[in-house]
Amino acid sequence: MVANDLPVYLFTGFLESGKTRFIDETLADERFNKGERTLVLLCEEGEEELDPSRPYMKHVTVEMIDDIEQLSAEACRRLFKKYRPERVLIEYNGMWQLQTLFEHLPQNWIVCQDFLFVEAPTFLAYNANMRSLVVDKLGNADLVVFNRFDDARDSKEEFHKIVRGSSRRADIAYEYADGHVEYDDIVDPLPFDVEAPSFTVKDEDYAIWYRDVSEDPDKYAGKTITIKAVAALDRSFPARTFALGRHVMTCCVEDIQFASFLAECDTMPQNHAWYMVTFDVEVRFHPLYERRGPVLKVKSLSPAAPPEQEVATFF
Repeated sequence: MVANDLPVYLFTGFLESGKTRFIDETLADERFNKGERTLVLLCEEGEEELDPSRPYMKHVTVEMIDDIEQLSAEACRRLFKKYRPERVLIEYNGMWQLQTLFEHLPQNWIVCQDFLFVEAPTFLAYNANMRSLVVDKLGNADLVVFNRFDDARDSKEEFHKIVRGSSRRADIAYEYADGHVEYDDIVDPLPFDVEAPSFTVKDEDYAIWYRDVSEDPDKYAGKTITIKAVAALDRSFPARTFALGRHVMTCCVEDIQFASFLAECDTMPQNHAWYMVTFDVEVRFHPLYERRGPVLKVKSLSPAAPPEQEVATFF
């Protein structure tokens, strides 16, 4: 973050999942709250409320947000001008897509931590009936907290698998009715040897590989990797540059996307054709990314038959 950036702490989850309680406990913690001017944006009303009369709320302002349009960049700038906060906490409505928030926030409002709260007894029902909203929240979370967890009813292995289907980087915590918390320690190895200088990604492992590179590209810098993927050419790209990737489905047919990285090669492939490609990974700034990212320096590519399952999945 730079000098003019405003840190944003994001609290997501569905109604009555424990977001407000955690925000209250966070503001009461002197390690977090030393009197900084804090703006809290509440995007839904639950049974629990923040009590403005408590001593630690002295420099905290709470604003209710009833509609996502109230989080437009212009509206956020007005709130900043009005309150001059040093940081912002957002309790986000679980029924709203996160991408809408990210598109609305001013550029200098930087989400530095994203906490997802889940009521363990209802998690599997939400995951079955509103899978796209669950995946939306899991994919960006730094920490997933399962409240009211019960070993007799809930399975850490099942919850872990669902979280890892959307994110490998999120920490997972299980909070029990008596208040004690256990952190997830299930070993979840990658299906390829990322420590090796070179390796091949199997067709069925493309989605996992793509997500892991996206989350931690520096881990792959300097590696030589072989994958089967589709070449996608675009006239607006620089010379000898194309996209290399596959269609990936996270939760349902509606969310299938072409998951690709930029590739550079002296010999350009055919558009929309499948190839077995070997490349070195460079991590550097590229104007098409508008940031640092993985650039695949192609060493060899040969035409290949499509995989048995053309759309890659995480399971």
